Amino acid sequence: MNHTADPLRDTARRLGLYGLLAHWSEVATQDWLPTLLDYEDAERRRRSLEKRLKQARIGTFKPRADFDWQWPTKIDRHAIEDLFSLEFVADAGNVVLVGPNGIGKTLIAQNLAHQALLQGLTVRFTSASDMLHTLARLHSDLSLHRALQRYCQPQLLVIDEVGYLSYDARYADLLFEVVTRRYQHRSIVLTTNKPFSEWNEVFPNAACVVTLVDRLVHRAEILSIEGESYRLKEAKERAAKKTQARASRPANRRK
Repeated sequence: MNHTADPLRDTARRLGLYGLLAHWSEVATQDWLPTLLDYEDAERRRRSLEKRLKQARIGTFKPRADFDWQWPTKIDRHAIEDLFSLEFVADAGNVVLVGPNGIGKTLIAQNLAHQALLQGLTVRFTSASDMLHTLARLHSDLSLHRALQRYCQPQLLVIDEVGYLSYDARYADLLFEVVTRRYQHRSIVLTTNKPFSEWNEVFPNAACVVTLVDRLVHRAEILSIEGESYRLKEAKERAAKKTQARASRPANRRK
């Protein structure tokens, strides 16, 4: 039998079924073999996805189908939908989503992270504050190195909400370290409410800001979203519905 042209044997080898491979001449023609390999392959994929979902820490999120494309006053829908091909990950490029609070940047970033997981990639999702506070608390070189690895090893790192808080120079240096370690090797999706011209307000007195931005935007796609907060819109709609419901109750029930 030509082993190099045997897809079932290749599958068994990929799955690490060495006991089966050791008796291959006995089982290669059995009718149950393809079904067994399909079961094993599907279960391995399910377990892998489950493990990577847990490690990614995306949290609960709305699916992309729920995004209201009509709400922002400015958004490049085609460019954003193209991101879900994940070609930028294959090219080790970055994506920066810029826009005000509540406009849907996080929803898009979470869905990109989930799509990457479904495609078999390793992912880490974090807010900027969680990542930087975690790293800043570490003082020994060894513990810091290990923590940095958690943010630098995944094939896709999503950093959410840069710009909502201000940080001192040490935090800027830590973000610079993460960006530099991933630079031209692994991709970052970053959301921010501040244009890069205002990042000196996010990291005041940090000497590395110019170089940090330069490395982040090199071979990056920068997409701007404009409009009012969708969360505020939803909050107003809920309040209006409650007011309407109260007004429609019989007078004796409102007493």
